[in-house]
Amino acid sequence: MLKDRVVMCMKWGTLYPADYVNVLFNACRRHISGSFRFVCLTDDASDFLPEIEHFGIPDIGLSVEEWRLPGIWPKLAIYQPDLYGLRGRCLFIDLDMMVFDGVGDLFDYGQGLVATDMGPAWETPPRDGPGKQVATSIFAFDFGAEAQILEAFTRDKDAAMKRFQNEQDFVGAHAKSLDYFPPGWVLSFKRHLRQPVGLDLVLPPKRPPADCKVLAFHGRPRPADLLRPDARFWDTFPHLGFGQVGWMVDYWETNGGTIPNSRLKREP
Repeated sequence: MLKDRVVMCMKWGTLYPADYVNVLFNACRRHISGSFRFVCLTDDASDFLPEIEHFGIPDIGLSVEEWRLPGIWPKLAIYQPDLYGLRGRCLFIDLDMMVFDGVGDLFDYGQGLVATDMGPAWETPPRDGPGKQVATSIFAFDFGAEAQILEAFTRDKDAAMKRFQNEQDFVGAHAKSLDYFPPGWVLSFKRHLRQPVGLDLVLPPKRPPADCKVLAFHGRPRPADLLRPDARFWDTFPHLGFGQVGWMVDYWETNGGTIPNSRLKREP
């Protein structure tokens, strides 16, 4: 029996405008065949496209200060035993991701909670190293099947936040079963596409390869940083990437996004 499929994202605060949600929705609609629901948990659904379902972010006992911590702890709310009556398989995608052909395959790969391995094998070039490092920038799980994750957190959230650096480390330690998407399905902008230090002053970032299903922007830069037509540096020293990136502009516009400045200047 086929499971219902739900793409889910979260948006709170002002870091990511509604454009990010709308672009992600349009990209999923373009690249996922068959029916699926698109749901955003948010504190502000202003300017969302009408096809986007939205619900409030469940309260899991975090203070205002804890919402602002870098560990992204509010994300654990998706492990509610019954999250707004949603059923089936959830593909959770952070807003700072690009999705391409084949992203729908992530619904069907593996069982239990399936995430990205952000450990040594994800580096360029891959290197040997102990263990795997779970990343929850994009992952799949069955609604209601991992409720023990949230239960463990709410039982003693202060101890959890003291012991674990962030939400994804906590998930990795408490998931019932944990698997990882195959290498190459999810790539990192910083690890796989940006140019080495020095070359990034003269060469634009590489384009995502044709077999890439998802491109992750974790930390800085964020996708919108690559859209601006001015020549300001958008990377973190010692990396010196700068200016508008043409393939990012193409992706954003194709999926209904707006460019921050009308002075559009096409670059590679």
